[in-house]
Amino acid sequence: MTDRPETDPAAGAPPRPPGRLYRAWDSDLAYAFRHSPVALVSAFVTLVLVLGAVLAPWIAPYDPFNPATLNLMNGFTPPGQTNAITGDTFLLGSDDQGRDVLSTILFGLRISLFVGVAAVLFALSLGVSLGLIAAYVGGWTETIIMRIADVQLTFPAILVAMLIFGVAKGITPVEYRDQVAIWTLILAIGLSDWVQFARVVRGATLVEKNKEYVQAARLIGRSPVAIMVRHILPNVLSPVLVIATISLALAIIAEATLSFLGVGAPPTEPSLGTLIRIGQGFLFSGEWWILFFPACTLLALALSVNLLGDWLRDALNPRLR
Repeated sequence: MTDRPETDPAAGAPPRPPGRLYRAWDSDLAYAFRHSPVALVSAFVTLVLVLGAVLAPWIAPYDPFNPATLNLMNGFTPPGQTNAITGDTFLLGSDDQGRDVLSTILFGLRISLFVGVAAVLFALSLGVSLGLIAAYVGGWTETIIMRIADVQLTFPAILVAMLIFGVAKGITPVEYRDQVAIWTLILAIGLSDWVQFARVVRGATLVEKNKEYVQAARLIGRSPVAIMVRHILPNVLSPVLVIATISLALAIIAEATLSFLGVGAPPTEPSLGTLIRIGQGFLFSGEWWILFFPACTLLALALSVNLLGDWLRDALNPRLR
C-alpha cells in the first residue's frame, strides 16, 4: 500500500481567494479615490446631478412641459416666494410661462447628459476604430485618416459642430427637423470630437503592434481584426477612458453653446443651454433666477466631470505614483 498524506483537521480549509469586489476596493485606483477630497466631492456632485436627471419624472415638483398644468399667472414668481394670485410656491422661482425653474432644470439635465454621453460614445467609437486601423494598417490608409484629422484640428470644434449641424438640418425635411434635432446634435458634436481619440489610439497602437504578444498572435494565424480588437485594444484603453471623461464635460458645454446660439435642442425639448438662452433675455429686467440657476447647474456639472477626468488622468499616470 502507498502512503497517503493525511489532512490535519486543525489546519482547516485553505483560505478562499478574495472576490472581485474586494480586489476592486483594495486596488490602487480605489485607494487614490478614497483619499482624494476633490475626487470625492466631484463624484458626489456628479452623482446627485445624474440621479436628479434620471429621476426627474418622479422627483420634479411639476411637469414643466405639459401645457395643461401651466398657469401664466405664475409667471416671474421669485424663488421661495408664494404667488399672490395663485398661491403657488416655487423653490427656485418660475419663468415667464409660469414653469417651475427647478423642474425645468431637472428635465433639461436629461437632455444635456444624454447628448453629452451619446456624443462622447460616438466620438470614442469612431476615433478608436480609425486610430487602430491607421496605426495597424499603415500606408495610404494611415496617411488619409491622419491628414483628415490634421485638417479638422485647424478649425475650432464648435465651428465644426455648427457646420455639421447646419448641413444635416438642411438636408432633413422640415416636418422632421424637431424630431431628429437631438440626434443631429449628437452627430455634430461626435464628428467634431473624434480626432483626439484617433490620435491617442494611433500613437499607442504604433507602440503595441511591435511587441511580442502581437507577433505571436500573427504567427498562430490570428486575423488583423482579431489582433486589433482582442489584443491591442485592451492595452490602449487607459488613456482613452481619461480622454472620454474630460470630453464628456466638453461635450456638455458644446451642447449648451449650440443650444444657447439657437442651433441645438428644439424648444419642445429644452436643455440647459436652451434654458440659459431663455433666461438671458430676462436678466436685465430683474428676473435673474431664470438664468442664474440653470447656469449654476451647468457650471457644477461641467466642473465636477472635468475634475474627475483630471483626477483619473493623474491616478492612471505611473510617473506620478
